[in-house]
Amino acid sequence: MQQLIEAIREDARETAAYTGRSEIDPRVLAAITRVPRDRFVPSAEADRALLDRPLPIGFGQTISQPFIVALMTDLLALQAGDRVLEVGTGSGYQAAVLAELGVRVRSLEIIPELASRAEALLAELGYAQVEVRVGDGWFGWPDAGPFDGIIVTAVATDVSPHLLAQLAPDGRMVLPLGAPGGFQELLLITREPDGQLSRRSVLPVQFVPLTGAH
Repeated sequence: MQQLIEAIREDARETAAYTGRSEIDPRVLAAITRVPRDRFVPSAEADRALLDRPLPIGFGQTISQPFIVALMTDLLALQAGDRVLEVGTGSGYQAAVLAELGVRVRSLEIIPELASRAEALLAELGYAQVEVRVGDGWFGWPDAGPFDGIIVTAVATDVSPHLLAQLAPDGRMVLPLGAPGGFQELLLITREPDGQLSRRSVLPVQFVPLTGAH
């Protein structure tokens, strides 16, 4: 695990010119050390679980590179007790890292088999503060908002207005935006106290496409 943490730190230093930060919050790194990533990947990939790289989890989906998980989590600037919406549960790994920070996570997954698998694993590992629902993440989870943080783990060509409407004042949204298989950038969107939205491009990335009715 220490080698993985060092790889994340190295990636942070190497991308500092893009991200504006050369270090990841120690709280986020500590959260990553507490989550057994090998439990969130297929058994055939378990021996590569501690590499700083994305891995397939079935159904054409991936578990994100640990550095990207760390960076996106760090950008949310969460505090214990915050409410977070995750769009794209996948294996449940990102939700587990978020939960380790003491936040309440609502996570949406459009593929029922992945949602069921992630829900069972998160419960087994004791992440009772994570609630998983099958649904189209484009529309968010309006009856549980507003959210202090929203994290989207698949790429779309537009920002969902439904998600923006569920972002609380002083809340942050981190998401990839761009063309599937083409140029994509990681965006940080912040809702200012007066309700206005600000955007910042953070880093070029590559994510699987967001799927759904939109």
